[in-house]
Formats: sequence, structure tokens, C-alpha cells
Amino acid sequence: MRSSKSRSRSKSNRSRPTGNIVNRVFDSSGPEGKVRGTPQQIIDKYSQLARDAQLSNDRVAAENFQQHAEHYTRLLGEAQREIDARREQQERENRERQAERDRDRPDRQPQDGDPAQSPQPDLVETPEAQENGGLVETPEASDEKIKRQRRPRKPKPAPVETAEQAPPPEAPEAAE
Repeated sequence: MRSSKSRSRSKSNRSRPTGNIVNRVFDSSGPEGKVRGTPQQIIDKYSQLARDAQLSNDRVAAENFQQHAEHYTRLLGEAQREIDARREQQERENRERQAERDRDRPDRQPQDGDPAQSPQPDLVETPEAQENGGLVETPEASDEKIKRQRRPRKPKPAPVETAEQAPPPEAPEAAE
């Protein structure tokens, strides 16, 4: 026996899957069996089936496949519009946050020890700087030079020849 509750077939009671529809895999039950894939793959498959049906002069099947392709095209278009709207909303929020940060920056007082906010010294020309093309030797640079200097390599020890590895002795030349 069935329960007395009747099931409503209205669209308002159906739950729609949430998430990324663009990459979601669907199983479509078409007139020639199941077609499985992302919406774009299903659209391509039904479009190909519609072309094949049209070439074989089956107008009814071609129209049916075109309607299936159109359904997934609308589904994909709606999902893309939702993605674009979400992206625009995030960009708008990011711009507002950045504008708020920019408004707060001039109000901030320079902190002691903040090198970005401290006044920079004027350039002083020294004789050393003029000799080196405007460059001055710094303690960090001299440390790097010390690190870069190579120590001389130790000479490799001469290989020890064994009786097996020694070249055969040369025979004395016979007098003529």
C-alpha cells in the first residue's frame, strides 16, 4: 500500500546539487543510451550525434539530440554566469578592502626604527668612492671576498703501480 502522502512533482521541492557544475561529471540518459562526462563533453557528444543523424536524414533524432545539447548548454551557461558573479563580488570586496587599507595608511604614524619611514642620508662623495666608480667597500662585501677565496688543492698522491699493472719491460735492442 502507498502512504497517503502524495509526492509533489513541482520543481520547488527538488534540490539542486551545489558545487562546481562546470567540472562535475553527469550521466545523461539520451535516446541512444547513457552519455557520461562534464557538461561541455556532453554538449560535444550530443552535437556530434545530431550531425550524424542529420547526415543520415533522420530529422527527428537530430532534433532530439540538439535539444539534449541545448539543455546542457543552458546548464553550463547558468553555471558560468554564477561563477562570474561570484568572481565579480570577490573582486569588489577586495577592492573595498584595499581602498580601506589605503585610507588607513596615511593616518599611521612612523614607528621608531622603521627604515622605510626614517629619513635617508645624503650621498657623500669620498675619494674611495670616486676611485671605484662610485662604489664604496662595505664590511659585508669584504666578508664575501674572504668566503670566495679558494684554498689551494692538495696534490693527488701518485698512483702506486703493482706488478700486474706495470708495463712490460722493454727488451734491449740487439746490436747489429
